[in-house]
Amino acid sequence: MAVPALSARGLRVSLGSTEVLHAVDLDLSAGRWTSIVGPNGAGKSTLLKALAGLLPQARGEVRLMGTTLNDLPARARARRLAWLGQNESVTDDLPVHDVAMLGRLPHQAWLAPPSAADHAAVERALRSTQAWDWRERPLGQLSGGERQRVLLARALAVEAEVLLMDEPLANLDPPHQADWLVVVRALVARGGTVVSVLHELSMALQADALVVMAQGRVTHHGASGDSATHAALRDVFEHRITLHALQGQWVALPVTPPERPG
Repeated sequence: MAVPALSARGLRVSLGSTEVLHAVDLDLSAGRWTSIVGPNGAGKSTLLKALAGLLPQARGEVRLMGTTLNDLPARARARRLAWLGQNESVTDDLPVHDVAMLGRLPHQAWLAPPSAADHAAVERALRSTQAWDWRERPLGQLSGGERQRVLLARALAVEAEVLLMDEPLANLDPPHQADWLVVVRALVARGGTVVSVLHELSMALQADALVVMAQGRVTHHGASGDSATHAALRDVFEHRITLHALQGQWVALPVTPPERPG
């Protein structure tokens, strides 16, 4: 049996005295794109951060390609697992090229200049997000969508086995959301693993698998095209969505509630 790219056993997270992630057990397959979905407050971002090892208060076990995450040295973990979070803080004065080069730090010796391989990886990443032409511009001069594409390039420049992304489509217009989808599919085609938290259900449905969450628990994990997965989606959104096949893809549409009398 293939080793999961990421696995969790008994994963719990508390904020203060409140437990927000409840003993999650999960196996995420390697070489696939999995999207985590669910209503607001379901625990999606908390689960993703815990899988990334970003929550020191998390209890339970997380494994990356079969190795306990806490047993991996920080640099080794950073080379194998890349992260793109929400509202990430980066100095606005940094040129775009330098921001993307930050993704190569786990590959560089202390105080060593970037290698030819580092420069090549950054160029590939910036070109894949259509940000190469701005490489000399300061990050602070970019729009929200342009900035998001640069931060995606930084994550891609790591060239990690596993890429975790929390709301990566924020500030991206539909054409650039489509470009993001092309990037994700190319990563998976090369054997990479992608795990994303998405609010855009129609985009999430294009993933290989969905993890459906509610109230800090995984309610379903299955292929995005399976009827059981669709039933779980409708349930978790209280039947306020419908799912339809359109040109070979599944899309989610909102259901307008009936008007209340009087």
